[in-house]
Amino acid sequence: MSDQPDPKRRVSLQILGATLGASAFAYAMEPLRAWSKDLTMEQFLQKHYKEMSKDELAKVLQRVERDTKESYGATVTVKDPKPLPGVEFGYALNLSVCIGCRKCAEACHVENNHDRRTNNSYIRVLEMDQGTFDLERGTAQYAHAVPAPGKYYLPVQCHQCDNAPCVKVCPVQATWKESDGIVVVDYDWCIGCRYCEAACPYHARRFNWTKPEIPAEQITTEQGYLSNRIRPQGVVEKCTFCLHRTREGRQPACLEACPTGARVFGNLLDPASEIRWVLENKRVYVLKEELGTRPRFFYFFDE
Repeated sequence: MSDQPDPKRRVSLQILGATLGASAFAYAMEPLRAWSKDLTMEQFLQKHYKEMSKDELAKVLQRVERDTKESYGATVTVKDPKPLPGVEFGYALNLSVCIGCRKCAEACHVENNHDRRTNNSYIRVLEMDQGTFDLERGTAQYAHAVPAPGKYYLPVQCHQCDNAPCVKVCPVQATWKESDGIVVVDYDWCIGCRYCEAACPYHARRFNWTKPEIPAEQITTEQGYLSNRIRPQGVVEKCTFCLHRTREGRQPACLEACPTGARVFGNLLDPASEIRWVLENKRVYVLKEELGTRPRFFYFFDE
């Protein structure tokens, strides 16, 4: 598949329909009806992010700010920070000190302007039996005091894979990996087919079934076009390592919220960075290594 976006969504949809067959195509495209019903012609004909000129993108950012004001009553600033030269982001998590408090998931929920009714977040914290490291054997449904005896906790979010299966399956190339390693989505190009959601082995993608409900006073107003702006109904969304923060030299919101210092984030290309020290001095694990996704999210224990 070419790295260049197809400028004609209709062509991409025709190809998808021919591949799936009539009934399967109709089922897969059901979210598209919700996605498109409230779109203006300007939004539907908008170019792919990669094809927009600087002036065209500036107009789109202004439109998103205006739409947010009209729909939610909040004045926001939407920026488009670019990848920094010489930077490839990586994330590591010390499972020896994670206590399963889910402060990271809460911070993600707030920072990324998730729907308040569903309490959505890009982070799931799984309670695991000590001695196991199987993603499918953990549970995110625990309500007791933490940490519990005989348990440890495994937060899971997007792993920003170098060999990302979600990118490969997108029929309209609405998702791609940027030069700093972050996998992003053009939410104005996504058609909501959910192929990427099905392809992700880490269950890191979220489908927006309804228009997000967020009180104006709770909206995080500093937003990124490819990250925490309020996503429309009918698209699939994901963690971006808070690129609206990290590309400006700040830390991800989940890291700042962690009370135990379990999270380590930084530039993999910087030999003096903390993330490099962890990778070079700790016994590091990745989830589902056998799949060859080459994630940029790592786990380690103190021992």
